[in-house]
Amino acid sequence: MGKGQLILQVRNNENSLPVADAHIILFGPDGRAMFETFTDANGNTEPLELEAPDKAFTLDETYKHPAYSEWQIDVRKDGFVTSHIHGVEIIDTQLAILPVNLHALIDQANARTDEDIYITPMLPVLPESAQTIPHQEEKERQSVPKIFVPSNPHLPAFDPVEREVFIPDFITVHLGAPTNTTAQNVRIRFCEYVKNVASSEIYATWPHNSLVANVHVIVTFALNRIYTEWYRSRGFSFDITNSTAFDQYYRPGAQIFESISNVVDQYMTTYVHRIGLENPFFTSFCSGTTATCAGLSQWGTVTLANQGLTPIQILRHYYPNDVVLAESDNIRGITESFPGTPLRLGSTGDAVRRMQNDLNRIRVNFPLITQISNPDGTFGEDTERAVRIYQRSFNLIQDGVVGKATWNCITRTYAAVTRMAALDAEGERQSIGETPPSVVLRRGSRGADVREMQFLLNFISQFNEGVPPVIQDSLFEEQDENAVIDFQRTFGLPPDGVVGPMTWNKLYAVYRGIQESRPPMVTPPAPPIPPIVTPPPFPGNLLRIGSQGGDVRQVQTWLNGVRQRVPDIPELNVDGVFGPITQGAVMAFQRHFGLNPDGIVGALTWAELTRQQNVT
Repeated sequence: MGKGQLILQVRNNENSLPVADAHIILFGPDGRAMFETFTDANGNTEPLELEAPDKAFTLDETYKHPAYSEWQIDVRKDGFVTSHIHGVEIIDTQLAILPVNLHALIDQANARTDEDIYITPMLPVLPESAQTIPHQEEKERQSVPKIFVPSNPHLPAFDPVEREVFIPDFITVHLGAPTNTTAQNVRIRFCEYVKNVASSEIYATWPHNSLVANVHVIVTFALNRIYTEWYRSRGFSFDITNSTAFDQYYRPGAQIFESISNVVDQYMTTYVHRIGLENPFFTSFCSGTTATCAGLSQWGTVTLANQGLTPIQILRHYYPNDVVLAESDNIRGITESFPGTPLRLGSTGDAVRRMQNDLNRIRVNFPLITQISNPDGTFGEDTERAVRIYQRSFNLIQDGVVGKATWNCITRTYAAVTRMAALDAEGERQSIGETPPSVVLRRGSRGADVREMQFLLNFISQFNEGVPPVIQDSLFEEQDENAVIDFQRTFGLPPDGVVGPMTWNKLYAVYRGIQESRPPMVTPPAPPIPPIVTPPPFPGNLLRIGSQGGDVRQVQTWLNGVRQRVPDIPELNVDGVFGPITQGAVMAFQRHFGLNPDGIVGALTWAELTRQQNVT
């Protein structure tokens, strides 16, 4: 018997804010309560150590029983619906992270006060042993490849067109077969979708290169569905299903595992495509045990990784040899990409300043993150401390360094919390009306008028340091009362913490005064479209140590251009001589783009170099 760990992250389902002091009770397989704890101010629990079957079972594809322990967890908090979560899975040596979204209680006598959430079993377990998965679905899953051929002959076939590859901020998942009109659609963040699918389809104990290869496949499969508008072009209102007969196994409410989460944070923007083709490759796959197909075998990746194969080599074992990895920094909903190099103690510049301001804004909603007192673009000890706390709160590697994974997570969190500053949940700002509300608000009030007050305070706080921001949750609590008192003192009103007619009128007046004094928003002209580079064809001769001439000079020029986006490539002197430095630059390029890092420019490396000239 081994041991795994579990952390709960409890959020308010209405606005994704942390729920502090939630009461957590864990029940063992026999139904007895075994652990009891509470969430901290960021809505997280400390890691709980729980028993689980030995890790060796998760590495044995012939083992036909669950290689994890199952737990029931109750999450209680005054003012919220109590969640009873069944089937939480714990794996030996792994840290599981369980996101819990609590629904606020509706103020009605017949309101629902409890909900049961059942997590369906992982795919590595034979579904025959899991009564929650119908036998017919398992039979269908074994026999149908992961491609949807619509039965309706009137639905149009997909006509490939030039589209833009992008990483979606959100993805809409249909919880059932495509034609099941009673199944629910859920809209979730793409990053969380990939983590959930990977934690549901494979074991988190698998070798690192196996995990990376499977994440590449899961990301690319979903991007292919989105890029081709596979379902939406056929009249469906979703991007992908969670039916394993057609797509990937997304489990609502399921835990994710830290080892998988870290891989996804690193590779969420990397996808598979074939040389010469922009579109994400259709990465068909199956388990390799309960189902077989012409694509990747998930269990087979374990064997290949144990043999020392890299992720790209694993992919080429199952797919054409010209598949390569590409990275997109076009993330819809995220406007700025990673600056290129990690930010750490001693770093300076605009990227540091932006990160510091983002963290200071995030800490309004996640108060355990310490404040960066002087966000001046210098990465000091207080910034490092805030980064470490943020990383711990979001289950990132706690090194105090803002690498790509931490940067992207901070950006996503900032986008989420700032969108909550709008009156409407989708981020479209509503008018505050011509006249203030007539209702008097004080501590204990709740509802839409409180939310409007909080919106006004948050807006004014951006322009007046004397007014602190508040959590926009429609509940008038102590922090709201303190913010109202600060507002009243700042603008010469009696500081009683009650929002009556005088305070409402002043809130409206200050808000409108700020709006009228702000300069009009000017839309900048669109940047010129760069010309498409028509590259010369491969010269036919391998370029390597000792080669000289115009072709070498061309390669050096291209590498210097790509270096602006891939700083691992050393800067070259464009002299037409293929020496050790040029060889090192070629190897760095090949490693970054998933090619064999032999330092030789053959047809594949030449083709990828030319393709990268049109990437801005």
